[in-house]
Amino acid sequence: MTAFHVMAGSGAELVHPGIRKIAVSDVFDALRLGWEDFRAKPSHYVFLCLIYPIAGVVLAAWSSGANMLPILYPLASGFALLGPVAAIGLYEISRRRELGMNTNWRHAFDVRHSPAFASIIGLAVMLLAMFVAWLLVAQSLYTQLFGDVPPASMSAFFNQVVGTEQGWNLILVGNAIGLVFAIIVLSSVVVAFPLLLDRDVGAVAAIDTSLRATLANPVPVAVWGLIVAGGLVLGSIPVFVGLAVIMPILGHATWHLYRKLVVQPMGK
Repeated sequence: MTAFHVMAGSGAELVHPGIRKIAVSDVFDALRLGWEDFRAKPSHYVFLCLIYPIAGVVLAAWSSGANMLPILYPLASGFALLGPVAAIGLYEISRRRELGMNTNWRHAFDVRHSPAFASIIGLAVMLLAMFVAWLLVAQSLYTQLFGDVPPASMSAFFNQVVGTEQGWNLILVGNAIGLVFAIIVLSSVVVAFPLLLDRDVGAVAAIDTSLRATLANPVPVAVWGLIVAGGLVLGSIPVFVGLAVIMPILGHATWHLYRKLVVQPMGK
């Protein structure tokens, strides 16, 4: 029964929430509402999201010190695949603010009491598996092009990547593969985590709803993906510090995008 509850939610049947058609302007409106949520108590949210720049710096230092320079870019870019998981607390804050409830930053951790917590963990494990798969594919691509010998230094690695034909193949093919991973994750979970916080529909229904929302709104969802990608790049310069602001805004905006995309049941 527990496994079924994770897959199908608290009901006996798989739920199929309704999907709205939205415009690109709705995406930017969701971003505006996310900014308003962040602006309400930014010090709390920056404190909550310090994990992003800290994790980024740790990943960079670990990779450089362990002769793993070839995996540094896949680590930094692939970290975005886990963003929907790390932003769950922000969805909860936006949900509470929408309902007029207390939005103290401590309530971000109330997610652990959600009836859908098992489903949330299941989706988180799925994204973690995608992250690991991306790292393995990226490492395999580098090995195929340059062999098993790691670069001698950061400058040698840079010259290797931008100064050789293999390096440009690595850039082009690697980013194309990364784009495929990003599209799969975006379309699978664009509204999945906010939906599970709002309604215990189960992991399968959450993924199904995200896919249907993407298929019904390919252009707005693509624009949202570009906004997220651009925000992550902007926030990563310099040394990931900007993510302490960018990530909360994107996290809050994701909740409002969910509200625009998914029809609420009668009485809510």
